[in-house]
Amino acid sequence: GETLDDAVGEAYDKVGRVLNLPYPGGPVLDKMAHLGKASYHLPKPLDDDSYNFSFSGLKSAVLNYLNQCQMKGEEVNRADVAASFQQSVTDVLTEHTVGAAKRLGINKVAIAGGVASNSSLRAQMEEACRKNGIEFYHPSPIFCTDNAAMIGVAGYYEYIKGIRDGWDLNAKPNLKIGER
Repeated sequence: GETLDDAVGEAYDKVGRVLNLPYPGGPVLDKMAHLGKASYHLPKPLDDDSYNFSFSGLKSAVLNYLNQCQMKGEEVNRADVAASFQQSVTDVLTEHTVGAAKRLGINKVAIAGGVASNSSLRAQMEEACRKNGIEFYHPSPIFCTDNAAMIGVAGYYEYIKGIRDGWDLNAKPNLKIGER
């Protein structure tokens, strides 16, 4: 599956921004979420049987909630908003991933990328995989902080395979790893 709009990391950053958190919002929002309770009902991102994700509706729901509170003069518990947002994200990522693994008969799951350093996602994914007899792999958080590290490693493996490109190489933002 893939995202149909905002990537999950973008959603974290955008929600972090509306909560007045520093950029990038993901790591700070993750820490803040541990101080709150997932007490606000927020929609699950694209909660269907596909393998795809959509985070724009969840992001908009947080923004709308915060705007409504501001218009009514209600105080907002930012930690509870962060916890509610994070719970919606981790629920759908875990359910889609473990559900896909079970349906496809896959017994190993790996997560990578910036959001793979999220403590709640790692814990929930690990627990769901354990309950379903799926081996779970994740890199150390230090290796999840920047996609440049992932691209560098992919480039390294292409290099040791002897693959080289010329100076006429151009960027292709939607190219999949291994494609040329």
